[in-house]
Amino acid sequence: MAIKVAKTLLDGCVLGLLDQNDMYGYELTKQVQESIAVSNSTMYPVMRRLKTDGLVDTYDESFEGRNRRYYRITDAGVEHLAAIRKEWQDFKNGIDQLVGE
Repeated sequence: MAIKVAKTLLDGCVLGLLDQNDMYGYELTKQVQESIAVSNSTMYPVMRRLKTDGLVDTYDESFEGRNRRYYRITDAGVEHLAAIRKEWQDFKNGIDQLVGE
């Protein structure tokens, strides 16, 4: 059984990874998929929405004759990530109390 991941948690996953390093879309998707079950078709809309909301920005770099679109967290994204981390900790503590650790 797979637990559905809420939008806010996906945002936190992407922003948390980008808080460590800039990443191109495919790399970012694969990193998230190593930890949680999420499809490619789910990830790219998340990245576009985060860009539209000003939480990440993008830049292109050439790689082996092709452009890669890299994502990086903005200052607003760092603030949003801090809020998500706080909400996640509170939620996790509540769930741990209910289902046990």
